[in-house]
Amino acid sequence: LGPVMLDFSVPIRRWVMCRQFQCHQLFISWALLSSLPQMVGVVGLEIHAQIQSTSKLFSGSHVRFLAPPNSLVSHFDASLPGTLPVLNRRCVEAAVLTGLALNCTINRKSLFDRKHYFYADMPAGYQITQQRVPIAVNGMLVYSYFEGRRRNQVVTKSVKIKQIQLEQDSGKSLHDDERSQTLIDLNRAGVGLMELVMEPEMCCGEEAAAAVRELQLILQALGTCQANMAEGQLRVDANVSVHRPGEPLGVRTEVKNINSVRHLAKAIDYEIQRQMEVLQSAGKVLNETRAFDSKSGNTIPMRDKEGLQDYRFMPEPNLPPLFVYESEASVPAGVDPAQVVVIDRLSGQLPELPSVKRTRLVETYGILQEHSFTLVNEDGLIDYFENVVQTTKAEPRKVIGWVIKELMGNLNSQNLNVSQSPISPCALAELISLVESGHISSSTAKQVFQEMWKAPEKTVGQIVKEQDLWMINDKEELQKICKRIVDSHPEEVQIIRGGNKKVLNKLMGEVQRETKGRTDPVQIRAILEKMVS
Repeated sequence: LGPVMLDFSVPIRRWVMCRQFQCHQLFISWALLSSLPQMVGVVGLEIHAQIQSTSKLFSGSHVRFLAPPNSLVSHFDASLPGTLPVLNRRCVEAAVLTGLALNCTINRKSLFDRKHYFYADMPAGYQITQQRVPIAVNGMLVYSYFEGRRRNQVVTKSVKIKQIQLEQDSGKSLHDDERSQTLIDLNRAGVGLMELVMEPEMCCGEEAAAAVRELQLILQALGTCQANMAEGQLRVDANVSVHRPGEPLGVRTEVKNINSVRHLAKAIDYEIQRQMEVLQSAGKVLNETRAFDSKSGNTIPMRDKEGLQDYRFMPEPNLPPLFVYESEASVPAGVDPAQVVVIDRLSGQLPELPSVKRTRLVETYGILQEHSFTLVNEDGLIDYFENVVQTTKAEPRKVIGWVIKELMGNLNSQNLNVSQSPISPCALAELISLVESGHISSSTAKQVFQEMWKAPEKTVGQIVKEQDLWMINDKEELQKICKRIVDSHPEEVQIIRGGNKKVLNKLMGEVQRETKGRTDPVQIRAILEKMVS
């Protein structure tokens, strides 16, 4: 039939027009997307704080970390038939005290509920908690963190606390992968917890970490929780979602049982970024529970998130309503006030809280705000600092430099706390006083500090005397030393006389080297300037 001539002009033209239309649509879509506000993270926290108490919430079993497995278990903790809960008053007082410190409303009447789980480490098949009417509601936590290039700009924010509820802890499952079996330790079962539920008002890991750190300090100051995350005394669940401002909140995921402040910040920031990438690729964020893998820095799926209906909440039939009273005058007749929880009595026990301490330190001693955070964050450091200030005549701003740079630098390098410091506040005060009186130089004092650290049994005076570190104040001797340095550096002298005054610093360094830092730089500069002029 011969070659067949095919006319591709029409379909090709149509294809080009179609592609142009698609590109135009793509351009419009991109323009619309770029005009939308950026997605932001939304973070709410649920914090389980182990109450500092000698016994459990509903039984007389002792509470002790690292006790032999199943050595601290009562019949009630093991859920033996016929056993009944008896509420621990200390745990109630701890929850009320915490609520007062966080500006909560204390419910005069609260209720207990059963929340059903079917886990091997919860033999009863349910947890006793406070779902309907918790002990405290509507609180506020104020927290701060640092911004800026030098991390010295303090940003203060607040987050609402929806409620504080009392509940019992579960036991612990120990997984033996080699034998493919799981062992149960019920020592922790029934330990008293405060669950603090924070509203979703934070936007990133840094904010959440700062809030948890402030809460740690408050609980430790109150004595209601030791808040040691490494021992599981403070465990954090983070509820994370993303959305565009002005739109409804997105689907949230829960990152479960985060056990350090640093991991909390990383887990939240990773989860926010993950959800944004899912939505930007037209995916769907699932309402699920995830875990944080500290090795990879990722969150990984654990299970679908349970709904309220899965827990089958019901009133706890074995516990009556919990009543607390405003004052002893409001306690019903015939009831011993010493046997009930009285809010006024607990209000009088509130200590100086961290935020108040920081304000007092700045106003009293004139130190920088960031230094006040360091003092408050380290257990025992405020007392150490104030003891040094009271023992020496040096200005507090000079003392804080020694405490934060020298003391904390050495403690951190050796992973020690303040109570383990080999240098006492009195010894440091003596060293600073020698600098203030001009008997030793500041550079020499740093050498002496390191010697004191190595040999705490020696006094400051002994070290200075043994190593001949006293300041050289004799003017004739200083003149001789400077003359010797000037004569041995004729080239530098000519450069200085030619107008380059910076070279004078080299001569000063030579003097300091020869005298082992035992001269006053201001005095030496004056002598050298006169000699080379």
